[in-house]
Amino acid sequence: MAEQAVDVLLLSVGADLPYFCGYEAMPLERLTMLVVSRDGDARLVVPRLEAPRVVERPSVFDVVSWDETDDPIELARSLIGSVTTAAIGDHTWAGFLVDLMKVLPAVEFRRASELTSPLRSVKDAAEVESLRAAAAAADRVAADLQAGGIELVGRTEAQVSAELGRRLLAEGHQRVNFAIVAAGDNAASPHHEPGERVIQPGEVVLCDFGGTMMDADGVGYCSDITRCVHVGEPPADLADAYDVLFEAQAAQVAAAVVGQACQEVDRVGRAMIAEAGFGGNFIHRTGHGIGTEAHEDPYIVEGNCLELRPGHAFSIEPGIYLPGRWGLRLEDIVVANADGPDNLTDSDHRLAVIDA
Repeated sequence: MAEQAVDVLLLSVGADLPYFCGYEAMPLERLTMLVVSRDGDARLVVPRLEAPRVVERPSVFDVVSWDETDDPIELARSLIGSVTTAAIGDHTWAGFLVDLMKVLPAVEFRRASELTSPLRSVKDAAEVESLRAAAAAADRVAADLQAGGIELVGRTEAQVSAELGRRLLAEGHQRVNFAIVAAGDNAASPHHEPGERVIQPGEVVLCDFGGTMMDADGVGYCSDITRCVHVGEPPADLADAYDVLFEAQAAQVAAAVVGQACQEVDRVGRAMIAEAGFGGNFIHRTGHGIGTEAHEDPYIVEGNCLELRPGHAFSIEPGIYLPGRWGLRLEDIVVANADGPDNLTDSDHRLAVIDA
């Protein structure tokens, strides 16, 4: 805050709040806000009815509760005091920001992520182990899927999605964040919403799923994995395209070394996919950071010149999508460290073929 001339940090809903104080606010119309001054004084403004949920940490922050007839914006204003610059959580409800701007007309508001993302994006050893535990749990579900342990044919995408979610919970996750199941031509939509489409023999099924697993301090770390299976022997064109994807993803993982620019990791696999004739069919970035949020810094994308540092954790997930026909994606979670890329998900990376 001192380096960036920020007088006060204001964190409400979103991942910053639990990361810094261990408390996750309910996303309600009642204001919860951690007010942190530049000198380190931290106070958590919280509705009185929710105060019992707070694990108090007096050495870190003080709890300031408010009643239903109180004005929480005025309470926050009084704690903020006379300042000129405030960094406010990126996920804070716009209504709260508008109200704060009214009572603090002279304050310049900035994104809190300018301060918090560089801290959160570099994981310490304990955080890496939390990510590793979550990844291993998702990996076990993926391995069951690839081995034919999750029935596909005759079931709807939504039914398979629900089973993937149940298995994540059974493996120790506390929350399912998403479970994409896309069959056949639906797989050409990278963020397809699983529906009533019944999975048939002869189709590829793309499964991208992940959730949140709590660590010993009650802070959640995310998993995210994508694997494709084919019901019956795949046609030659699809199998060939998957071979390209497989090689490109492996090259990108290998390129994710400390000191490498994020955009260079993206370029490695993208060039290979383009050379094979699918350049226009890789329609998204290579990856996103992961930690207490499923998507956070650093982003593995063209234009991001940030160099990877030890502790950066991110997905590597190139894809090839042919609208009206099929889609393919292969995703791992990787941590950059001094000894080279640490791949946290090691279930089979080949196209799994299960009996029709």
